[in-house]
Amino acid sequence: MAAFRKRSKSCPFLSQEFLIQNHADIVSCLVVLVLIGLMFENILGSVCNLLLCLQSNLSLSVSFADGEVVYYLYGTSDLVTILFYICITIILHAVVQEYALDKLNKRLHLSKIKHSKLNESGQLIVLHLTSGIWGFYIVVTEGYVTNPSSLWEKYPHTELSFQVKFFFLCQLSYWIHSLPELYFQRVRKEEIPRQLQYIGLYLLHIAGAYLLNLTRLGVLLLVLQSVAELVFHTARLFYFIHENNQKFFNAWAVVFVMTRLMTLTLTVLVVGFGLSRVEHQTFDMDKGIFNSLPIRLCILVTVCSTQAWMMWRFINFQLRRWREFQAEQASRRKIVGAMAMRGRVVRRELGHHENGLIKSENGTSPRTRKSKSP
Repeated sequence: MAAFRKRSKSCPFLSQEFLIQNHADIVSCLVVLVLIGLMFENILGSVCNLLLCLQSNLSLSVSFADGEVVYYLYGTSDLVTILFYICITIILHAVVQEYALDKLNKRLHLSKIKHSKLNESGQLIVLHLTSGIWGFYIVVTEGYVTNPSSLWEKYPHTELSFQVKFFFLCQLSYWIHSLPELYFQRVRKEEIPRQLQYIGLYLLHIAGAYLLNLTRLGVLLLVLQSVAELVFHTARLFYFIHENNQKFFNAWAVVFVMTRLMTLTLTVLVVGFGLSRVEHQTFDMDKGIFNSLPIRLCILVTVCSTQAWMMWRFINFQLRRWREFQAEQASRRKIVGAMAMRGRVVRRELGHHENGLIKSENGTSPRTRKSKSP
């Protein structure tokens, strides 16, 4: 992507190339207009406020000793807020690409395939680092670690604090923005199915946790997933910088397996055992209750199937790496063996030393030539 950079070649106005090169600049202008619209107290100001601020069908204000905390519900107005933060994500994507990844690509001189993979890993490192730190802060401040039973007690968890709701809206905004980025980044056709599969799984699980009022479990699982993805993309980034540096992949293998086990354990504990013991065991969309047995089974099947599929891909990846390593070792042994055989042949041709004289293979010493006098 070529956002915010000086371009040597001008493109026709509103052409395809013009939109690809300048899409981040166009979006940033729209965001500035929205921010300016907040200065007005008429219909324009209310529309801009709807785009920028979190909305809900009903907000609950609860008083505590430290002050008053506002809780939010989800509603259709969230779609408008997500649209605005998609624009913010496009701008941040362009900033990371322009001021970090493009400069790194110029130094490394990679091929086109490695160039696109490095861009992908660089963007996802920023995402998962931010998501991991932010999600861990939510888990600690909301008390999910000190009180694990709060993950299923008092279900449905329809009232969301500001940081929880904003966290999920930002997650949805990022993964929805990834769809048009496939066009802006000019991703190869061979890579598009894999990218769509990757994006679709994230949207399915994040939106499912948000709409089914399983945000507490969703935050925990997103933190675990962010840690595993952060280690993987960091390992791949270091591999592109120096191909012999593969130690991070070994660390990622351990973290990946532990993440899959913890994800399955938490899901079965909360959905399979915890929600089956709460008071509401019905399906009531108006009250936000999605705790019937068929829904719980669908959640378990979806999460367990996803984890099994990821483990299957992980095992295939490790087997492919092992086969490549074995093939590389076999080729090295062949090269070493060929060099050793070549050395033996040379020694046989030159003969060997015996009692200070060079003996040929038949045991006779070669005659010394007499030097002719000038």
